[in-house]
Amino acid sequence: MPVWLIVVLVIVGILVLLVLWGIKVYNQLVTLRNRVKDQWSQIDVQLKRRFDLIPNLVNTIKGYTKHESETLEAVVKARNTYVSATTPNEKMKANNELSQMLTKLFALSESYPDLKANTNFLELQSELKETENKIAIARQFYNDTALTYNNKIMMVPSNIIAGLFHFKAEEYFKAEDQERENVKVEF
Repeated sequence: MPVWLIVVLVIVGILVLLVLWGIKVYNQLVTLRNRVKDQWSQIDVQLKRRFDLIPNLVNTIKGYTKHESETLEAVVKARNTYVSATTPNEKMKANNELSQMLTKLFALSESYPDLKANTNFLELQSELKETENKIAIARQFYNDTALTYNNKIMMVPSNIIAGLFHFKAEEYFKAEDQERENVKVEF
């Protein structure tokens, strides 16, 4: 067999391996990107559940706190901001705003002993707490998935394929500065 034929076969073999490797990396990147989107949708589902509970909670509290309309309106406004958000970043920001308003709302409920004893309020508060826990877990899974994806698109050699096909890094779900502060509990 002539030497030039061996060289051509080796080069073709290397090219075939590179193409197969490129296809494998591309498919891995697509899979990871889709997992990030799936994890975001899991957060979105829990946030929707939370937002569906809020009107019931607000209506329950309205009956007890006629003169606290400012806080209730702020909660409804924060909820509506999330509903109108279109991008994950906007939704993350709106979610953080709503979390702050819900903290104020539950602090407000402490001033009304009859409200704290209301079965409907207690049930809604319990459901909201359960939903908050699910949101926290979904955020963690989202961030873990985004980390895996971001690592893959930034590490050599897969960053070459990621760059060729314009894969972009995903944002992490972060706590706002206010959420990092210690909560003041006063008796």
